[in-house]
Amino acid sequence: AVLVESLLVFAVVLSVHAVVWDRFSWCAVALALQAFYAQFKWDRLLQQGGAVFQFRGAANSGLLPASMVIPLLGVVMKERCRAAGIVYFERFGVVVASAGMLLALFLSVLAVGITKPVPTNTCILTGVAGSVIIYTMKHSLTVSEVIEVLEVLLIFVYLSMILLYLLPRCFTPGEALLVLGGVSFVLNQLIKRSLNVVEGRGDPIDFFLLVAVVGVVLLGLFFTVLFTFMDSGTWISSMFFHMMTAVLGLGVIMPWLYRLIQRNPLFWLLQFLFQTQTRLYLLVYWTFLAASACGVVFYQNAKRSSESKKHQASTITRKYFHFIVVATYVPGLIYDRQLLYVAAVLCLAVFIFLEYVRYFRIKPFGQTLRHLLSLFLDERDSGPLILTHIYLLLGMSLPVWLFPRSCAPKGTLPGAGALVPYSGVLAVGVGDTIASVFGSTMGEIKWPGTKKTFEGTMTAIFAQIIAVALILIFDSNVNLNSSYAWILASVSLVSLLEAYTTQIDNLLLPLYLQIMLMA
Repeated sequence: AVLVESLLVFAVVLSVHAVVWDRFSWCAVALALQAFYAQFKWDRLLQQGGAVFQFRGAANSGLLPASMVIPLLGVVMKERCRAAGIVYFERFGVVVASAGMLLALFLSVLAVGITKPVPTNTCILTGVAGSVIIYTMKHSLTVSEVIEVLEVLLIFVYLSMILLYLLPRCFTPGEALLVLGGVSFVLNQLIKRSLNVVEGRGDPIDFFLLVAVVGVVLLGLFFTVLFTFMDSGTWISSMFFHMMTAVLGLGVIMPWLYRLIQRNPLFWLLQFLFQTQTRLYLLVYWTFLAASACGVVFYQNAKRSSESKKHQASTITRKYFHFIVVATYVPGLIYDRQLLYVAAVLCLAVFIFLEYVRYFRIKPFGQTLRHLLSLFLDERDSGPLILTHIYLLLGMSLPVWLFPRSCAPKGTLPGAGALVPYSGVLAVGVGDTIASVFGSTMGEIKWPGTKKTFEGTMTAIFAQIIAVALILIFDSNVNLNSSYAWILASVSLVSLLEAYTTQIDNLLLPLYLQIMLMA
């Protein structure tokens, strides 16, 4: 299974390399070869219990698929923005690709360093790949860009030491690379933009995303330190939690956002949300869907109470939420992507805040949330945090947040790139959902080395093709320019990756589909 997963990742890397064919795509190929060998060292460390931190069990390290995501995103973003003539974002793509390669190399060197006896061949390969990447960076980056890349690496190292210690068994090494690498980029960008505020420069919704992500992470770190010295389950602690959340929100996050957007954040947000009648209709519709999702949770818990305390939600029941998320995102993508962008940020902040309330058992809702959500746990929620619903939201939202709007003059990219914002809907909302439902109910022929079925994968590919046809009908901005073969190949590769990966597919699959469609 690991070998097939690696072959699929190599197929994506070589596809991007064939399209781009520059020094960074050659570096991506070198990084993939090196990560392939280092991945086996991580797998052995996890099996022997020799890893530095406690990682999620029942999964391989996932180093290769995770290592290639950020570098390939940077490479394809650089190419798209170069074609559009937007130099600033072309250089930003170079920085993203370079920093992603350094983060992946750091994890590989860590695995090689703690493996006993020292693996000579992997050491040599890591050294060669690292030399090629550093040589390319030396001749491609300016001094300020090199400093920015090193800042991201430094933030990643410190975040890894803190969060992997505080949150055992929540991530595999690959998932940690993706999640903590993403947070490191966001924090670095926020610091950079806060120090270089230029009035009227930058989109307020981008600043809103940066401040919201950093704000909830800082909030979590603050309360984790605080509740090591006091019991979080008491009413006094709960009152202190709510009071300090208000103080940090109104006293730190709001002024920070005010400095960046040069206006009152609350007034800006209200004006933005109710700017047009279409937005009002969408907000009412989304409120109805949110109430429906809560209804599913309460109904399933009532069913558990009446049947058996050991009752767990089935795969099909969990996929109800995928259908609800698809129904949420598709109208937003068609009618108002900026509103969807902001609403997804707000939803992420609420999800993470509610997870803090559940984890710290904050009264009056902490224990209730623990009871309600325990029904929907699966083997991937083996750590103290429940992250699968947050990963689902991230998988649907990242293609919207990472879409290079400045490099798409008409609001959409040409060819297959027009489907980039729909990557989450196609890969997770349609493909993963249909594969799980049909595979678990009708599947008989299993892929070698996995529990996934041939029927599930084939049905997922067919469903995504139908979804693309429906998008063409209902979204007039999408024009594929006869790039149907590339779309079919992209969808097929990502669907096969879903069958073989043991990583969080809600997070990994949309990013790989986005890379293929942007390429």
